[in-house]
Amino acid sequence: MAKPASPPAGQRRRMENFRKVRSEEAPCGGGAEGGGPGSGPFADLAPGAVHMRVKEGSKIRNLLAFATASMAQPATRAIVFSGCGRATTKTVTCAEILKRRLAALHQVTRLRYRSVREVWQSLPPGPSPGQKSSEPAASLSVLKNVPSLAILLSKDALDPRQPGYQPPSPHSGPSSQPAAPTSKRSLGKPAAEGSAKRSQPEVGGAEEERTA
Repeated sequence: MAKPASPPAGQRRRMENFRKVRSEEAPCGGGAEGGGPGSGPFADLAPGAVHMRVKEGSKIRNLLAFATASMAQPATRAIVFSGCGRATTKTVTCAEILKRRLAALHQVTRLRYRSVREVWQSLPPGPSPGQKSSEPAASLSVLKNVPSLAILLSKDALDPRQPGYQPPSPHSGPSSQPAAPTSKRSLGKPAAEGSAKRSQPEVGGAEEERTA
């Protein structure tokens, strides 16, 4: 790990005077989590599995549009949503929405920590008389351990004994959605019959007035 660059002598700079330039995932050593490229903690994924990397600035609708189209293909049997840091909330949201759209998806959740290196650069000082702005900006590197979440959704049955397994929800999928329109139509029929019954006495009353 590179040592943070020390500020100029005689000056103390706080983090408010720095801006984050970039954030990159630190390289991890080989181990049990290595698997294949893009597999993450799931080393035994079926060929053709889709890996969705969720970032803090990712759009949920764009992720779900691609994920839904990919899972609609018979050749795609599994999909993995993974995100770290502030993107973990979006990772859970994408997985839950996809489970509502597609029925009988087996789920396995893995939680771990990843190393992320953030590079910060000092902000340029305000203009002052007699001072040149050609001084190089100070920079520092910060190594952080952030939580990382990976969610596997599979069409095929998974081992229920493994940690983080969730069986398919009985209420998931599009089969349970058309129940609402039918109930509205059934409620609409008595209302129409009731309105027709109300109109009959009015017509009869008008005829009685004419005969009188």
